Formats: sequence, structure tokens, C-alpha cells
Amino acid sequence: MSNRDRRIEHNGRGACRNGGAEASSRLRIALYSHDTMGLGHMRRNLLIAQALMRSPAPPSILMVAGAREAGGLRLPRGVDSVTLPALAKDRDGGLGARELDLSLAEIVRLRSRIIAAALEGFRPEVFIVDKVPRGAMRELVPALEALATEGRCRCVLGLRDVLDDPETVRREWHEMECDDAVRRYYRAVWVYGDPQLYNPVHEYGFSPVVAGKVRYTGYLDQRMRLAGAQSDCDVPSVVPELPEGRLVLCLLGGGQDGAALAEAFVNAELPEGSVGVLLMGPYLPADVRARVRLAAAARPQLRIVESLAEPGWLLRRADRVIAMGGYNTVCEILSFERTALIVPRIHPRREQWIRADRLRAHGLIDVLNPDDLTSEALGHWLSLDLPPRPSANSRFDWNGLDSVPRFVGDLFNEPAPESWYPCTEKEVNRCHAIHPSASATW
Repeated sequence: MSNRDRRIEHNGRGACRNGGAEASSRLRIALYSHDTMGLGHMRRNLLIAQALMRSPAPPSILMVAGAREAGGLRLPRGVDSVTLPALAKDRDGGLGARELDLSLAEIVRLRSRIIAAALEGFRPEVFIVDKVPRGAMRELVPALEALATEGRCRCVLGLRDVLDDPETVRREWHEMECDDAVRRYYRAVWVYGDPQLYNPVHEYGFSPVVAGKVRYTGYLDQRMRLAGAQSDCDVPSVVPELPEGRLVLCLLGGGQDGAALAEAFVNAELPEGSVGVLLMGPYLPADVRARVRLAAAARPQLRIVESLAEPGWLLRRADRVIAMGGYNTVCEILSFERTALIVPRIHPRREQWIRADRLRAHGLIDVLNPDDLTSEALGHWLSLDLPPRPSANSRFDWNGLDSVPRFVGDLFNEPAPESWYPCTEKEVNRCHAIHPSASATW
């Protein structure tokens, strides 16, 4: 009996919490995020998992996350996670172990072995990798080689709309041999954006190998998260004793590089009758937390929130938002159609600045260069009588969370390389159930 036949036999006898052999036939999807800075990659994968679980035939999903904070997020039923020993990125973009007393080589080797073991045990049929084709420091290579050798799993590289400035991306893709990785391991490249705002194929000069596999999902509408959240997670429960009045919300993302914005916000003059809420994020340095809390203690208009698994409740209530410019944060702001001032990070990557500048050109947000960040600048923007903004939903494609399940179905319909096993009728039908509009040819 072949390994493939043994796997099918095992699936037929398996059991899970939903009840016996029938549940074990669900499509298996794994998602990887390296999470060396902030929570954006992991949160994007979680949103994709939520979209897939809303399919007519929900799959079984394993998230492989590079941050232990993944274990604290509310996962949908049918989704579980493996969290890796954490890497951290310094201000210059260098990597090292966040907590463990290990060299970079040691922690990457440890993470690589955990990833390979998790995927070997889970045996996914679809593997979605966020941003880095070979993983952080090439930690995915052993797992990708094993999947390629077996030939059953369809691998997808998922990219945010903007990676960095074109010169940097072209240099890094050449140095990391990304074209070869895409050619060797990946069936498709999904861009979570709309080329009308930013077209990475054109901007980065992707090779025909990569460009031929690119599909644009559209942006990911963050409002779906509220649909899956507990109904009692409203604003009063996450910010007790919140005064009445216009809400001004400041978002730092993960907070690792949000110190300047946090301190400027807590010292900014708020409009009369408004209340300010600062959501710090789990990575804001301890000394900055202490200073921020001390400054806010003397201002009854301010509330400080450590971290939230679901910031959407605050965003939905906010009248004005001041934030950094990460992909998820910007998508949240535009999904909820909030009036926003973005203070993007420009070092070590210019990704946030590029995205913010494009959105400003379309009249969707205001932008403040971080070199010009002061409490006075924030207070001045808050005092302005701003006109209504156009809806981002009317300008760009925001159907990414509908596209992803459909694209999963398409993975099983397109011609496969000769090295892959042919799909069985059962496998195609299972994928067809994820998105009924997908063709069932096989």
C-alpha cells in the first residue's frame, strides 16, 4: 500500500470533536506567518481562516504562527494553531530570538523543525504562506521540500499589496532567490489588494514565472471579524467607564515601533467634548507604557487600553482615527470608513509610506510624515473641520474574503505539474464544497 493510500485509509477511520469519520474528510488547509514584527501577518491569516470557515463545507485549518500571541486570539471552531518560538526584528531590520537564549541559527533551526513536524502530522492539501516564499531565514525550506516530494499539497504564496519600495524588493527577491522558490514550490501567488491602487507585478518587475501565477483577491474587508466575534464584546466591555462624547482612537498596531505616536497622542489637545482612547498593542516597550500611563492619569478625557483581540468594536464607534500605516490597520480604517490620519513607518521599510501616499492621492486618508510628528500636529488635525471622504469600497475591490474560498477551489481545477499526484474525485468534490461556484472538473 502506498503512502498516499495509507493516508486515505487513515482519514476514513479518523475521528475528531465534530464526530467521527465524516468530519475527518474535511479539506485540510495550513497557513504560515513568520511574525517577526507586529501581529499583521498573523491577523491577516486569521481573517482568511475565518472566511474559509464560513464556506458551505468548512475545512480543517491549522495556523502556524511565529508569535505566541496567536494562542491568545479567539480562533473559530475548526481552527487550531501551532505557535513557534518567537523571532524579533530590531529597528534596522535584523533578526534574533525574542525571548530564548539562542543564536539566530539555533532558533531558526528549532522553528524549522517544528514547522516540518507540524505539517508532516497535519498533512495539508493546501498550504498558504504569508509574504516570505522560503519563510523567515529560509525556515520553510525543509517543509516545502517535503511537500514538493510528496506532491499532494497545493502551496500558495500570499502577498500584501505593498512589500517595500521597488528597488529594495527587487534586490531582496534576487538575493533570496524568490523567483526560484515560486517556480519550485508554489501553485499560485495571491495578492491581497487591487492593482488599481498598487500593482506589484508592474512596480516590482516580477519575472514571467511569478507574474504568471499572480491573482488579485481584492482587499480584505475587516468587518467580517465582528460577525464572528462574541456579541458582548462591545465598547463598554473593552473600555469600562468610557465617557460620552466623540471618540478619537489612536492605533499603534503591535506597538513595537509606536512609541513616538503614543507619546504624541497622549499629550495632544483633544477637541472639546471628545474622549481619546489609545490602544497600545502588546509590543510597546515597558518604559513607554509607564510614561504614557503617567501622562494619561492627569487627563480625564483619555483612556489607555493595553491590547485587544478585536479592535473593530472601537473602530466602529470612533469619529476620528490616528494610526500607523500597516496593511491590517489601514484595511480596518477603510473597511469601517473612518476619517483617519496615518503616521506611517518609514524605517526599516517604506511599505507603510507608499501605501499611505497612494491612498492620500485618492482622497481616502490624511498622512503625516513621522519626521513631523508632534502633539501640536495631532491636535491641529483633530481641530480641523474635515469634509466627508469618498468610500474606499466604491474605489477599489474589497471582495478579497469572497475571492479566497473561490481561489482555493481553483487550485484543484488547474492543470498540475507532472510531479504531482492527480486529484481524486473525492478530493475535488471536497474542494468544490468549499466554494460551490468552482468547477468540479478533475
